[in-house]
Amino acid sequence: MKAILLNESAQRLYLGHTQEPVPGDDDLLVAVRATALNRADLLQRIGQYPPPPGASDIIGLEMAGVVERAGRHVTGWKAGDRVCALLPGGGYAQKAVIPARMAMAIPDRLSFEEAAAIPEVFLTAYLNLFVLGGLAAGEHVLIHAAASGVGTAAIQLAREAGAIPIATAGSDNKLDVCKSLGAQCLIPYKEQDFADKVLEYTSGRGTEVILDPIGASYWKQNFRCIRSDGRWVLIGGLGGNKVEQLNIASFMSKRVKVIFSTLRSRPYTDKIALTEQFVRFAAEKFASGVLTPVLDKVFDWTEAMAAHEYMANNQNIGKIVLKVQGV
Repeated sequence: MKAILLNESAQRLYLGHTQEPVPGDDDLLVAVRATALNRADLLQRIGQYPPPPGASDIIGLEMAGVVERAGRHVTGWKAGDRVCALLPGGGYAQKAVIPARMAMAIPDRLSFEEAAAIPEVFLTAYLNLFVLGGLAAGEHVLIHAAASGVGTAAIQLAREAGAIPIATAGSDNKLDVCKSLGAQCLIPYKEQDFADKVLEYTSGRGTEVILDPIGASYWKQNFRCIRSDGRWVLIGGLGGNKVEQLNIASFMSKRVKVIFSTLRSRPYTDKIALTEQFVRFAAEKFASGVLTPVLDKVFDWTEAMAAHEYMANNQNIGKIVLKVQGV
């Protein structure tokens, strides 16, 4: 089959040929129609985020496509079904294998390109807001990089759960999109101290939950604006990974829970449980249009390298998608 492969020495992507994956008895073999970019893809390309043991070394953490074959123990799915799913790797290819219980049906109203933009960001947001962060109706959640794929998903999920999304982003255009999705407090972080704004908006109480892909550079401000007994979920280190002079006593006095989280390295059993829980919450909302993936730009998969460079410039609002051709 064809796939987007990596020239490791040059850190460049190219279209090549590789062996087709073989499904097991509990798996689906899917003909991929579209996949989507994630920050992890950029890191894997430059050798900083290797796939977990046993995963495909082909880049790509999600896909949408058509079931080509179902394993003999599989029930509920058949050839021809439209599905999307999370992957530990292998999305930039004509075919992918997934455990059948991780498949999500694509609503008729969504294209393959739109569906490919759902699995990674919506499951990441759901896991970290609700399963780990315990976000509840009426609570505030500070969402950093809110115009990103995860950010736009998190705003919608928080809104649907009755929580109050607070969004930070770097431009008025990005904040306008956040507002349209349901963010109730908009913070242009380049122009003002976001902690000051959060405290002002919450009448000095602070936010109950923080969803943070930034890390070290936001550490002091995040601590300043999280309320006592708050839950601070770290999902990335775009602003650095090392914090100097950490005062443990200050966190103890506020009783802050700091949660470090990744999705890719979780075992399949966890991902299956997460997918099934998410589908119960979100399937009808996607079908009706209440929830919707936010697409920034669709590239042909032969332009994967250009798509990576586009993402690296941090101008996208929502997801960058690769349309897979020649299936």
